[in-house]
Amino acid sequence: MKRPSSRILAISLLVMVVGALLATTVFAADGEEYVSNMYGTFWALVPPIIAIVLALITKEVYSSLFIGIVAGALFYSNFKPVMTLDTVVNDGLIAGVSNGWNAGIFLFLVLLGILVALINKAGGSAAFGRWAETHIKTRAGAMLATFALGVLIFVDDYFNCLTVGSVMRPVTDSHKISRAKLAYLIDATAAPVCMIAPISSWAAAVSGMVEGEDGLELFVKAIPYNLYSLMTFVFIIAITLMKFDYGPMKLHEMNARLNGDLFTSGENLSEDEEEGYSPKGRVLDLVIPIVLLVGFCITGMIYVGGFFEGTGFIEAFGGTDASVGLPWGAIIALVITVIYFLCRRVMTFKEAMACVPKGFVAMVPALLILTFAITLKNMTNLLGAGTFVEDAMYNAAPGFANFLPAIFFVVAVFIAFSTGTSWGTFGILIPIVVKVLSNDPQLMIIGISACLAGAVCGDHVSPISDTTIMSSAGAQCDHVNHVSTQMPYAMTVAAVSFVGYIIAAFTRNVWIILGSSIAILLLTLFVIRAKESRKDKMAAE
Repeated sequence: MKRPSSRILAISLLVMVVGALLATTVFAADGEEYVSNMYGTFWALVPPIIAIVLALITKEVYSSLFIGIVAGALFYSNFKPVMTLDTVVNDGLIAGVSNGWNAGIFLFLVLLGILVALINKAGGSAAFGRWAETHIKTRAGAMLATFALGVLIFVDDYFNCLTVGSVMRPVTDSHKISRAKLAYLIDATAAPVCMIAPISSWAAAVSGMVEGEDGLELFVKAIPYNLYSLMTFVFIIAITLMKFDYGPMKLHEMNARLNGDLFTSGENLSEDEEEGYSPKGRVLDLVIPIVLLVGFCITGMIYVGGFFEGTGFIEAFGGTDASVGLPWGAIIALVITVIYFLCRRVMTFKEAMACVPKGFVAMVPALLILTFAITLKNMTNLLGAGTFVEDAMYNAAPGFANFLPAIFFVVAVFIAFSTGTSWGTFGILIPIVVKVLSNDPQLMIIGISACLAGAVCGDHVSPISDTTIMSSAGAQCDHVNHVSTQMPYAMTVAAVSFVGYIIAAFTRNVWIILGSSIAILLLTLFVIRAKESRKDKMAAE
């Protein structure tokens, strides 16, 4: 009889405590507009830093992101338990999932997962892999082909990540290129190429954030000074032709090349992905769905931008909404692909419908990570991370003159890395750059390019960036492996870009800037390769 009584007492006490906490929260809400004690302070950037550090240490991304979310909610609620839970659920998870932009991107992820499952079932991926074995002879050729395709698909970074991964996985797998290396190649040609393409969703976003100036004209003028994007391309070509790797990537590539293990560690996310595929599959069974996807997604984006209502092509891209245009095109491409495969008799209607849940399941890890990452970004917004950075930059900017572009670059890297959003980063910094450097038009263009380059760099290496997450999904690579292996590569390019922006502010000559930056990058790679060769010799002895 004592046990039921004890349970009733415990439950009663729990209800009383929760009731008291709820009452406290309600009374607090009835007063003045709520403001966290940590709003607009450095503490606003601490939750994502906690999540990122934990992810890199523990190699477990879900719990790390969740701990960062809880930390942000605790800071925002001033450590009130019930309000913390309410913040996590309502202001974080529900607000993130119900947001129109995020919902559209989630839908596009699922649709692409279904399309990939259909292509695999039809035998298109296997056929393309067989074709690649006879036409792309070397590992370097496979990596350069992946790079080239990434550069060609410049309209949107999300679209780039998932499409390049779907097309090139059979090619890189056949040449024993690790999934970590594939994920890097995808990520390095997603945001960086969109940032130097005037016809892209990124150009539209940047143009809309410049007040009092012609945004698109400034974007175009800043392209030659976007050192991180341009040097990333040079880096990929150089390291591929020089045939060496360093950092954690070296282990993954050696393991893939010598042992045929494409993953090294973490979960094999593509296990049995081609099980039971049709023997009738042809290369066209991959090419046609991808061409349909590209064509209809571009059509969808310009349709949403008003192209068919008389708006110009570039203006349509400038006014589009990728979260609507991409699903718009993907749905049409998916329906036509199903009809095409049924007409080809490579699968039955029942088999085609079985690919729907299979494609969704394949995207579940990316959807979970993206949901948590979006929720974590909501926490930083609630804590006023943008206000803190804006105040700090306005106070510090007047005292540095020609070092400002390099400083803007570093600050942009830090913000984008911490918050996982490049758009939010240049949304904060571009107005500051324009205001501080408006009296020096040439330096203002260099400053804007430094801001954009830093935002891309931070976005590139951040574990909570949506582009980084989608690159892992596109390559079907363990997310923590992708982040840890690409970090040294991105930081090498970032260091060269930082020096390049110091040179840029003093010389203001684009050819000197690009020439010196390329020379520094190549010299750095030669030095790193020499060190790696010495390490290998010492290990062999």
